Amino acid sequence: MPGPSERDRPAAPTPTREPPTGTFTVRAPASSANLGPGFDSLGLSVPLYTTLRVTPQATTEIVPTGAELAGTPTDESNYVYRAMLLAARRAGRPLPPARIEIETDVPLARGLGSSAAALVAGIVAGNELMGCPLDDLAVLDVAAREEGHPDNVAPALFGGIVVATLDKLGTHYVRLDPPANLGVTVLIPDFELSTSKARAVLPKEYSRADAVHALSHAALLAAALSQGRLDLLRHAMQDYIHQVWRAPLVPGLSDILEEAWKHGALGAALSGAGPTVLCFHDTREPTAPLHAYLHGVMTRNGLEGRVLDFPIDAAGTLIER
Repeated sequence: MPGPSERDRPAAPTPTREPPTGTFTVRAPASSANLGPGFDSLGLSVPLYTTLRVTPQATTEIVPTGAELAGTPTDESNYVYRAMLLAARRAGRPLPPARIEIETDVPLARGLGSSAAALVAGIVAGNELMGCPLDDLAVLDVAAREEGHPDNVAPALFGGIVVATLDKLGTHYVRLDPPANLGVTVLIPDFELSTSKARAVLPKEYSRADAVHALSHAALLAAALSQGRLDLLRHAMQDYIHQVWRAPLVPGLSDILEEAWKHGALGAALSGAGPTVLCFHDTREPTAPLHAYLHGVMTRNGLEGRVLDFPIDAAGTLIER
């Protein structure tokens, strides 16, 4: 996948190669979208992964493994395989048969881009299986149009922090290297929240004041991340577009958004549609007080879950041939 980019630029066309004859592996990271005001347009990648091991053979065989994928389809209705077919459809080529082994450590329906990781991994694997007729921008566009927005698929594909748009002219993005000393703490509750349910609670119309608030804070957040202004994150991550409406679905969210900075967070946001909550932290400072606070919020609300510290994944989707 491409390296860091400071500006939106078209990727060079990828020459078509001979389709692989041996096994290859595709690994796509989880992602956290929105980061507060960047609704459907801003996200970052975190080091939890969906991994595909693909072996060309005479027939198609789909093999999900691990507890997270228990009960997922083992036929051509599998989401990863359908993603591979999307690549074939865009390329106008048949998808060669293969054995596709799928595993993931991205928790499902938690707001960490599990579907985006599977989608991106599948499209990249399908493209690789055909000899890479699609360039990186085409892969991104296929993924974004399938998801309906680029906020998860762009960081899953390119790594780092990505600002992206999707419109009738295409999918456009700017990738940012993570600022120095910026780490991520995530609270992952032990309950699922579907994206459809989280979107259903959003209003159909917003006031001009809320629109101006969203635009100004999203712009400030992108600028702060691009310049490493960690001191601005708490202010820039305020949001009235989705978090206030989704808060009743995630017990304790409102408290975390208002109070996490008192316990060492640089800023806090609902991760994607939730229920995971993301906090930024300064990697030079201890995170034990923030962990204790987040565990306390879960306890007060009768929840269980995990609190984990991560770096921001800078590599994005990788292919090992």
